[in-house]
Amino acid sequence: MIFVTVGTEQFPFNRLMTWIQVLIKRGFIAEEVVVQYGSSTNIPTGVNSYSVLPPEQFHSVIKQARIVIGHCGEGTILLLAATAKPYILVPRSQKYKEHIDNHQVELAEALAQLDVPIAWSPGDLVRFLALPRLVPTTLISATSVCQQLHNRFK
Repeated sequence: MIFVTVGTEQFPFNRLMTWIQVLIKRGFIAEEVVVQYGSSTNIPTGVNSYSVLPPEQFHSVIKQARIVIGHCGEGTILLLAATAKPYILVPRSQKYKEHIDNHQVELAEALAQLDVPIAWSPGDLVRFLALPRLVPTTLISATSVCQQLHNRFK
């Protein structure tokens, strides 16, 4: 099962929802998909979808998932880093009105330097879904991410 979560931002993340729909329609995703879509308005068909999952159910779905696709929010990253579950991050972009600024893009660029799977396109999702990998929990520490951001913006 693939779990897709976009957090509870006030901004929709319809771009990721569209990518999931395209991958399902084209047969790149043929397994069960559970989507926590937040304020997104373009919900993929053929999935189990929830606007928001209660915390207990949210954690239960993560445990059951083969892989998690999440937005690049700090809370999501810390949660996924603490699990022994492969994950893929997709940053929200101000360009598509998915957030008020590009901090998720900047964070994703720093995490990519640490070899965290970041999907910038549907093709990236296909590639990472085919070869999921665990990100070592020690890799995603606040210190390592801050160092990457410091190096990027100094």
